[in-house]
Amino acid sequence: MTDPADNGPDDVDAGQEQAGARAANPDPFIVLENLQLENTGLKDKLLRTLADMENLRRRTEKEVADAKTYGVSSFARDMLTFADNLHRALANVPAEARAKAAPAIQTLIEGLELTDRDFASRLERYGVKKLDPLGAKFDPNLHEALFEQPDESVPTGTVVQVIEPGYVIGERVLRPAKVGVSRGGPKG
Repeated sequence: MTDPADNGPDDVDAGQEQAGARAANPDPFIVLENLQLENTGLKDKLLRTLADMENLRRRTEKEVADAKTYGVSSFARDMLTFADNLHRALANVPAEARAKAAPAIQTLIEGLELTDRDFASRLERYGVKKLDPLGAKFDPNLHEALFEQPDESVPTGTVVQVIEPGYVIGERVLRPAKVGVSRGGPKG
């Protein structure tokens, strides 16, 4: 007969076998609980991934729309100089000189006016719009004040003169309008 206090090699092997049997056949409730926790974690991870993908899709759609709208900004900004120069050239021909000009010169002036209108319409087709701030309240987001002009007939801060027109593309300012602002009238 063996003494229970005696820990011989046979007793150690028997204890290991029992522990191995418990590991091989764990409690089904514990296994189920662990699987449910793992399932909950995986569901949460899946939902977060789906939400991230949806946010990425929306952000990409917005970036593509912005690229379509604002992609021509630098080209349009460069073309504004051409529009300004064409407009200045036409503005510097006095009306009396036009009336007295030879038919060929009158035709040239009409052609330049047509080119000016056509160019403005082409800019608008690409979302570039001319600002017409004359008489509007000064807005530092859209206008650049070059000087103040004393004028008591209009409220202070009203645009009374446009030196160079401004342009916007979409909702962004392409070039602010350079303006003269009233001073001395009633508060706006």
